[in-house]
Amino acid sequence: MNDTPLSSRETIELFDRYVIPNYGRHPISLVRGEGAYVWDAEGNRYLDLFPGWGCNIIGYSPPRVVEAIQRQAASLIHVPNTWYIQQQGEFAAALCSRGFGKAFFCNSGAEAVEGAVKLARMHTPDGKYKIISFEDGFHGRTFAAVTATAQPKYHQGISPLIPGFKYAPRNDLDAVRELVDDETCGILIEPVQGEGGVNLPQDGFLEGLREIADQHGLVLIFDEVQTCMGRTGEWFGYQTFGVQPDVITLAKGLAGGVACGAIVCKDEIAPSLRPGMHASTFGGNPLAMAAGLATIETIEADGLIENCRIMSERFRERLSALKQELPVIEEIRVCGLMVGLDLAVSSTPAVAKCMQRGLLVNATHDTVLRLLPPLNVTGEQVDQGCEIIAQVLAEMSEAT
Repeated sequence: MNDTPLSSRETIELFDRYVIPNYGRHPISLVRGEGAYVWDAEGNRYLDLFPGWGCNIIGYSPPRVVEAIQRQAASLIHVPNTWYIQQQGEFAAALCSRGFGKAFFCNSGAEAVEGAVKLARMHTPDGKYKIISFEDGFHGRTFAAVTATAQPKYHQGISPLIPGFKYAPRNDLDAVRELVDDETCGILIEPVQGEGGVNLPQDGFLEGLREIADQHGLVLIFDEVQTCMGRTGEWFGYQTFGVQPDVITLAKGLAGGVACGAIVCKDEIAPSLRPGMHASTFGGNPLAMAAGLATIETIEADGLIENCRIMSERFRERLSALKQELPVIEEIRVCGLMVGLDLAVSSTPAVAKCMQRGLLVNATHDTVLRLLPPLNVTGEQVDQGCEIIAQVLAEMSEAT
């Protein structure tokens, strides 16, 4: 590794020469972060209200997570899953005691979804293989996960897709009932659609899916990659809506920014994931497990689920008032610290304008400005971010 710091321009030139250009990247190189702030190679500071695409759920370089990784690296970095390690057992216990069931560990949300699809097929009788998922959903980039993602833009150029996935409009129980047949084994849904624009379920919709699953013996899977670890104001999104699924998939903030994914399923379903049928070489590794335990410790010790609820209301109040002033905002959607501003224009220019003012946010689903702030975001940072968004959207309103 080169110990001489590179400028953003030099790092970009390095990428241009050696890195496959499959990401649309912002033209700055980030070098360090602390809490809700991150710095680029030129020393510019940014308030990041979309840190790590939601993975940095307790901010950049959270002290307990950093210390846990340092301690763990000095004893064990990796061992295969043919051995027991205390850290994996303890993290599984920590997750399941705050939720339910038993856990399987992997490295990402897409891996968790792949495993959950396998689990649903293996748990139901032979011949049942179809999964119902929902329009505007997003489940990952691997083949089963991207096939489950009912957005045609993600399917371009990669056909044929995996057979057995059927798509229903969100919030349409009648459409789901019509899709269920003798070959259906499961239903897969995000309790809150993240990439799709922070879309919340209508009252009774998740309850209706539970009833359909029970009636037909289907496995109900909640993709909680974005909604876990306190993001919605509860440990898991299903708890926010009061509907118990059979399986949840977890990732993003699961280990405070360290790569980690998981499947959690009911006790009676767990044995269907039989030895030899699924695995993950790096899943449940000591570093990620130590980071996950430190993440839970931080959330509880610092009262971050309660802070999530308080800051959620602060965002709701600030942005709802802004909506009254600016017609460019068509709808505000808030669930915990998942925030979406649906605009009457493309949201992409707003991201660049915010970045120029020192604020990092995300554009998704063409017109939605999306925020996934860390759970330890402060009131002052909420106000600062909302003020910059107000300036940018006022400017865009004048231009339309």
